[in-house]
Amino acid sequence: MTKQKKLFIKTYGCQMNVYDSERMAEALGEQGYVETQTPDDADMILLNTCHIREKAAEKVYSELGRFKGLKAEKPGLKIGVAGCVAQAEGQEIMRRQPLVDLVVGPQSYHRLPEMEAKTQAGKKALDTDFPEEDKFEKLKSRPKAPRGPTAFLTVQEGCDKFCAFCVVPYTRGAEVSRPVDRILTEARNLVERGVREITLLGQNVNAYHGVGPDGSDYTLAKLIWDLDRVDGLERIRFTTSHPNDMTDDLIEAHGTCAKLMPYLHLPVQSGSDRILKRMNRSHTADSYLRLIERIRAARPDILMSGDFIVGFPEETEADFQATLDLVEAVNYGYAYSFKYSTRPGTPAAERSQVEPAEADDRLQRLQALITRQQRSIQEGMVGRTVNVLFEKPGRLPGQMGGKSDYLHAVHVANANVKAGDIAPVRIVEAGVNSLAGVID
Repeated sequence: MTKQKKLFIKTYGCQMNVYDSERMAEALGEQGYVETQTPDDADMILLNTCHIREKAAEKVYSELGRFKGLKAEKPGLKIGVAGCVAQAEGQEIMRRQPLVDLVVGPQSYHRLPEMEAKTQAGKKALDTDFPEEDKFEKLKSRPKAPRGPTAFLTVQEGCDKFCAFCVVPYTRGAEVSRPVDRILTEARNLVERGVREITLLGQNVNAYHGVGPDGSDYTLAKLIWDLDRVDGLERIRFTTSHPNDMTDDLIEAHGTCAKLMPYLHLPVQSGSDRILKRMNRSHTADSYLRLIERIRAARPDILMSGDFIVGFPEETEADFQATLDLVEAVNYGYAYSFKYSTRPGTPAAERSQVEPAEADDRLQRLQALITRQQRSIQEGMVGRTVNVLFEKPGRLPGQMGGKSDYLHAVHVANANVKAGDIAPVRIVEAGVNSLAGVID
């Protein structure tokens, strides 16, 4: 039997990285690794990185520097870098931080067992290829250990959109969709282990076009309807979507599929047509607003979420005002907003940049508006009864917390429920970041 070793994984960034970290832990489990919550007693440290935010690579190098003392104390400790920074930096990571033993890109983590064995032989291991084989097919089925009530499930990877600010097409590759039968097998496996809600993941998840069991081409909506028939699966969500791929059948599914939750994350990035064109977003503010109207006609109570970049190169105050106008028109329940930061190798990095102070000011004004909308919607939930999927105990004795249909965090005092239960909860109070309710 393989000797048990300890694995510490630190995950940065998106939900897909969370999913990838789980699969990497499973792959290394074949080598006798079990996860630990601290790097101090680990036999391998793996940083699963994200390249979206500013100075992402420098932050990884800084984190690696903190492990120098630990590596000196434990010469047998193996240190690896995975994810999008690994894909972008490759051999440069090992050159700048010789303590790194392993560098693996997001399309190659099914090769981790072989790479780990190579490091145990005293060699460096580097793999940032885009292999032809399906990494999901190469990974063994998940073990039957119990899970929490919610889980992520990657159905699509990569992006063909080439937005001017984004590195994803270069770090994740072209759009690829997993076959339907493998997704359904994994979903059933998750349900058997206690999962009741699955969030389907993809860089452009609604661009999903997987091969069905009969060889036909599946849309995301068709996949959702197949998942709707999985016994024990009670809730379905998906993220992240592109406006250009919001198809008629997917809009219809929001109004007719009971398991598809009334929440949609649909990034727009800007309300200015001039900036959207410079971003290579291929939609306009008006087409986005008309799309929102169609979605709300199908599901009037749907809660909308979005992404925004302010201070994009050449953005004027008039362009920014157009973004504020769009936010006012949509009325978001959630939104994520960021100040533009350059990504080497992307078209926008070479353009005239907005003054940092001006970009900061715009970000603060946008976030103030988004916060007002979010709080207004949360306050509007008071008095309503919503279904809550309970996930874990709260901070107080007897308290349980979970998520509503609309993805609001909800906590209930003296709740006679357990993790995995779904119960109707009457909302009695709206906090800054969560709702309080009672089970009648």
